[in-house]
Amino acid sequence: MAGKFCVSLTHARDDTDKATVAFVIANAAVGSDQETVVFLSTEGVNLAVEGAADDIHEEGFAPLKELMDNFVGAGGTILVCSPCFNKRALDENALVKGAKIVGGAKLVEFLADGTPSVSY
Repeated sequence: MAGKFCVSLTHARDDTDKATVAFVIANAAVGSDQETVVFLSTEGVNLAVEGAADDIHEEGFAPLKELMDNFVGAGGTILVCSPCFNKRALDENALVKGAKIVGGAKLVEFLADGTPSVSY
């Protein structure tokens, strides 16, 4: 990988446009040979659960589930904020492929060397 890139996403069904565009950018980053992480926090953690993205399809974009599957298939990593996930009492046994529940320290570790990050 040539470098690293982070996409921070705080939305799911509350703003499907931002959720979709976040994964479009993440796919562009991983497709550009960047070690890429999507960090899901606050409402964004809902996307870490199987089925949550299945019917989200913004006009002009690929369906969100397809974008997420493509991202993971290309080697991208989805990190999920542990406190945000637990606060919403989501099922950790129903995580989408490639998602990992982590504490904030994992994000700090990934970004600590000056890794660029965008937020949606």
